[in-house]
Amino acid sequence: MSELSHNVDKKLVLASGRAHPELAEEVARCLETELLPMSAYDFANGEIYVRSGESVRGKEVFIIQAHPAPLNNWLMEQLIMVDSMKRASARRITVVAPFYPYARQDKKGRGREPISARLVADLYKTAGADRIMSVDLHTAQIQGFFDGPVDHLFAIPLLAGHIREMVGDDAVTVVSPDTGRVRVAEQWADRLGGAPLAFVHKSRDLTVPNQAVSKTVVGQVKGRTCVLIDDMIDTGGTIAGAVRVLKDAGAKDVIIAATHAVFSEPASERLANCGAREVVVTNTLPIPESKRFPTLTVLSIAPLLARAIKEVFEDGSVTSLFDGNA
Repeated sequence: MSELSHNVDKKLVLASGRAHPELAEEVARCLETELLPMSAYDFANGEIYVRSGESVRGKEVFIIQAHPAPLNNWLMEQLIMVDSMKRASARRITVVAPFYPYARQDKKGRGREPISARLVADLYKTAGADRIMSVDLHTAQIQGFFDGPVDHLFAIPLLAGHIREMVGDDAVTVVSPDTGRVRVAEQWADRLGGAPLAFVHKSRDLTVPNQAVSKTVVGQVKGRTCVLIDDMIDTGGTIAGAVRVLKDAGAKDVIIAATHAVFSEPASERLANCGAREVVVTNTLPIPESKRFPTLTVLSIAPLLARAIKEVFEDGSVTSLFDGNA
């Protein structure tokens, strides 16, 4: 069969919203490129205006945006950026959302509730996104909400590598803060040399947001260093309560590891005083100095994002970044 071909010199463009410019700049350095010049500002009534300072016609555009508070503003800004690139004739548009907006609202817990994570995927698609890239989704099912490729990246290798150096030869137990993340805890256990698993039983009132009560721990933790893992820390109540339960159960030390440091008030105070030896997070979200504390360690996710962007741009394999297990 004869085929038509047209040699096109593909060009990568990295654009950033205003939510977390430091992360975008670091990703650009890892890619050995520069961020697309952007004009972005707010009108007096809150409307957002964005415009690219250079042509993106025929180019592959990656739009990176973090989603800290006020999340709705930054989500809207990213959607408008996608729309502007589509109307400027970009060849392909990839949304890079390290912390996926509304990820916790991925199912109906009660009648008449929305599935907001699906709505966000629909908004990205309608705006003109061809692809989504995100890190440690709250649940893997979110990948199916978007009608197109979704690159689900994992921070476990980064976090586990750091913690493996910290714990040395200590007896380690990987602890899930609830039964829902046991599968992720198993991946952690493999990374930490086959460490045993435990989980904290907790109860949650579905009518009250950001509130859960940790009750007891199931598993072997006495005299061991416990690595307490989660995908995000919002107000810190659940994770701080789990630390207390583990300490009461005889844990030698507790290290907290989470990908997304949402850190809504009073998370920093709770984490600083909860008794954990160290709190290890990534910089998928900006963490201002006012929310940092002595036991906090922040690892950069930028090299992982840059490698994934490079693989997508070169039509390579994102799965290869995770030993074929992505």
